[in-house]
Amino acid sequence: MELLQNLGINGKLVLAQIVNFFILFYVLKKFAYGPVLKMLDDRSKKIEKGMKDAEASTKKLVEIEEKEKEVLTNAKKEAQEIIKKAEEQAIKNKEAIVLETKAQTDMMLTRAQEKIEEEKNKIMAEVKSEVAGLVMLATEKIVGEKMNSESDKKIIEEVIK
Repeated sequence: MELLQNLGINGKLVLAQIVNFFILFYVLKKFAYGPVLKMLDDRSKKIEKGMKDAEASTKKLVEIEEKEKEVLTNAKKEAQEIIKKAEEQAIKNKEAIVLETKAQTDMMLTRAQEKIEEEKNKIMAEVKSEVAGLVMLATEKIVGEKMNSESDKKIIEEVIK
């Protein structure tokens, strides 16, 4: 200690300063350095969590975009299928309408032909009746007597036929 005194250093004062230094060091470590380190560690964890969340969000966004593309592709396919089915149904409906119209037209033609045939038969019957009457009149004039008997009328009708 004498050596220190010869140099002008007070040993008790140095010892007190060393003790004060360690007390100050302990107090700063406990109340300043510890909370600052804890705050920096918390901040670092928050930043890491933010980065992980950002990566997860980016992955989810990519997945959502892929799903969206898939949904759009499926929707387009379904729309094309619906259009194709509608076109096929339209063609079937067109064919059915054409067939139905043809059938109705054929039926109308058949009816018209039947009516024409009926009218023709009716007119032919009337003509035969008139011709029979004319033949009877002509025969009556030629023969000179009136033909009234039913058998004569039948003979004339058979001749006309």
